[in-house]
Amino acid sequence: MDISWWGFAALAAAAALVGFSKTAVSGANTVSLAVFAAVLPARESTGVLLPILIVGDVVAVLTYRRHAHWPTLWRLFPAVAAGVVAGTVFLLWADDAAVRTSIGAILLLMAGVTIWRRRYGADSADSSESAAEKTEAAAGEGGSRASSAGRVKARSYGVLGGFTTMVANAGGPVMSLYLLSAGFRKLGFLGTSAWFFLIVNTSKLPFSVGLGLIDGRSLLLDAALVLFVFPGALIGKACVDRIDQRLFERLVIGATVLGGLQLLLR
Repeated sequence: MDISWWGFAALAAAAALVGFSKTAVSGANTVSLAVFAAVLPARESTGVLLPILIVGDVVAVLTYRRHAHWPTLWRLFPAVAAGVVAGTVFLLWADDAAVRTSIGAILLLMAGVTIWRRRYGADSADSSESAAEKTEAAAGEGGSRASSAGRVKARSYGVLGGFTTMVANAGGPVMSLYLLSAGFRKLGFLGTSAWFFLIVNTSKLPFSVGLGLIDGRSLLLDAALVLFVFPGALIGKACVDRIDQRLFERLVIGATVLGGLQLLLR
């Protein structure tokens, strides 16, 4: 791949942000996928980014593996699988322009969803240790007692999350919204999200290889970029208890909107 030094520096910073997002602010890597799609051909960028995301997922699982709520994960996986299949079908016929437009639209949609969540206070449940009394079972909407509305919500978010993660590696904001709306506290949120994306992203590998999105050239670039994931993850782990969540989310939203507009107008 013909990449300038400035382009590689941007990709390296985006890879570091992947590590940061996996251990501190899940969903912040929407900025990373915008950078990758801007520096690389949009369609191929999803294949280059996927192994980097998986490395970040492994780091996150090693850090928060004890805090996952598995009933929530099992409830989501069937719908996510349907969304991944739908995304694969889309990528079979979509050219670079269609993928670039789709990524841009998805980024703007996710920014809009995040703004909606902030405006209506859905993200406050994860902001402090005062939420510690909310058990993981309650966050999972009561296991076998989950209402029909809860199951419909899980399926809807699961399908959208599966489609967006397959097409643009952009499932983070979708799952963040779902987990926050379910009442997860910080560690439960990070642990459940870590296992979710490790399993889902790993399951996407055969689809991406079959679509030609991952090959020897992309893996060679990954080998150079993956080193930047680890310092980003360490910074995220150090900052997770100190980060000003609202200020950071404002920056993420702004960068996501700019990235989405840049892809749509490119």
